[in-house]
Amino acid sequence: MSEEEMKRDSHLMDLLKSAVSQDASDIFLIPGMPAAFKIHGQIQSISDQKIYPDEMDGYIRAIYALTGGRTMKRVLETGDDDFSFSVKDLSRFRASVMKQRGSLAAVIRLVRFTLPSPDQLHIPESILGLSQLSKGLVLVTGPAGSGKSTTLACIIDRINRTRTAHVITLEDPIEFLHRHQKSVVTQREVGLDTDSYVDGLRAALRQAPDVILLGEMRDYETISIAMTAAETGHLVISTLHTTGAANTIDRIIDIFPANAQQQIRVQLSMVLQAVVSQQLVPTTDGRLTPAFELMFVNKAIRNMIRESKIHQIDNMIASGAASGMISMDGSLIKLFRDGLITKDTAVTYSQDSEQLQARLR
Repeated sequence: MSEEEMKRDSHLMDLLKSAVSQDASDIFLIPGMPAAFKIHGQIQSISDQKIYPDEMDGYIRAIYALTGGRTMKRVLETGDDDFSFSVKDLSRFRASVMKQRGSLAAVIRLVRFTLPSPDQLHIPESILGLSQLSKGLVLVTGPAGSGKSTTLACIIDRINRTRTAHVITLEDPIEFLHRHQKSVVTQREVGLDTDSYVDGLRAALRQAPDVILLGEMRDYETISIAMTAAETGHLVISTLHTTGAANTIDRIIDIFPANAQQQIRVQLSMVLQAVVSQQLVPTTDGRLTPAFELMFVNKAIRNMIRESKIHQIDNMIASGAASGMISMDGSLIKLFRDGLITKDTAVTYSQDSEQLQARLR
């Protein structure tokens, strides 16, 4: 290794260590601006020194050097590459390398070796209780960066600690490492261990799974196989970039061709067990905390899905507290009353701001 390469690798390692010590969630390496960390939802430059293209090229090569053999072929040919790598005794990282304005840039997500604590993250027991389901489809939804992967990791960890099951995860990339406890946890990374979600999901059905974690349901073929898996006695847990249970159900149905949608409504009404929708909201101490909507699929909701009366679901969730359901506005009100968020924050992130203000009065 040349002196220049050693210097380059040292700079990157210092950056990774600094990000971990400051509890950053992401590192931004973009030509023309200083390196920056995202800490508690806020992006902060770590110096005044801009990164120039030659220096950026060095950072990119240092990142790939940490993968243990991955080449830059994909990013050079397609303009994008996503992968993960680990640094011993420090952390696991997820890198997204891209072309922008003709040069390379990278965003690196920090993935800790230790699993998050549900109590510290304020994840309700009713959501962790989804780990007790033995079959069907459970969806965790929300915009990008809303903490879906963390919630999934907590549910899988609860299964791992309490059940003797074979859990297969298909992720792109792997974000949290699960050590075998009561369960056997097989973690497969799309692009590294299997070519695609579809291929991995088809193979998983032949690998005696009890629980399948599907990192994302991206297209109708993946959704179709996932629903079939849920129908045949497996617990399938996955994510969608949607907000709210009603929007999630509409999105799934709309992905399919018009002539197949009624069949999908019927199938979905039978296999769907629960939808968790979440968003991260700023707390009074400058951090972020999740607010949740939780819908359990009961007989009435199954009928609404089958009969295309999705617009009635929000009212069912709002009136379903006795059966464990949580509305998004109800979650925000609880966070406000617990002193975690301000009234203005609760109103800003609510689904119905006028109704929420009336409830707070």
